[in-house]
Amino acid sequence: MRNKNTGTKEFRELLYEISMLMSYEITRDLPLEDVVIETPIAPMKAQMISGKKLAVVPILRAGLSMADGFLKIEPAAKVGHIGLYRDHETHQPVLYYCKLPEDISERLAIVTDPMLATGGSASDAINILKKAGCRNIKLMCLVGAPEGVEYVSKNHPDVDIFIAAMDKCLNENKYIVPGLGDAGDRIFGTI
Repeated sequence: MRNKNTGTKEFRELLYEISMLMSYEITRDLPLEDVVIETPIAPMKAQMISGKKLAVVPILRAGLSMADGFLKIEPAAKVGHIGLYRDHETHQPVLYYCKLPEDISERLAIVTDPMLATGGSASDAINILKKAGCRNIKLMCLVGAPEGVEYVSKNHPDVDIFIAAMDKCLNENKYIVPGLGDAGDRIFGTI
């Protein structure tokens, strides 16, 4: 994925696959309950997720591809959207769109964003969810920088962060080093 010569199609496919794999890890501690089911041979006790309601909330636009991978594993999850972009001069997130499930306060919300750089967008998205009454939130990212993890952890110590790869640092333009470039541009072919 990191190779600058990796094309849009392959980048998208890899992000989708990694997101599916991460979905197993991020939901592995969901409570289970025993239920009785009928197999073709005999009844038995089995376990199923115990009434936990899920929502996936991608940070637009790059988080959409991670949400797709998550939904492959958890297809019953509701989907919210938070649109944030980074101002290239101030490096601060700017909100331009927000639509959440009406019952978001009753759900475990999985925020998806491939890049956790400064942590500003992720922290703002989490703030938006908390203002909507959501108290059970996890963050799922592809690549992170220590600065972003520290920022989100400091502002939201109650939010678990799941990252596929932790990189070295941010550069002077607040991009992750070595990183993989702008994930949104690579996903949507707008480089």
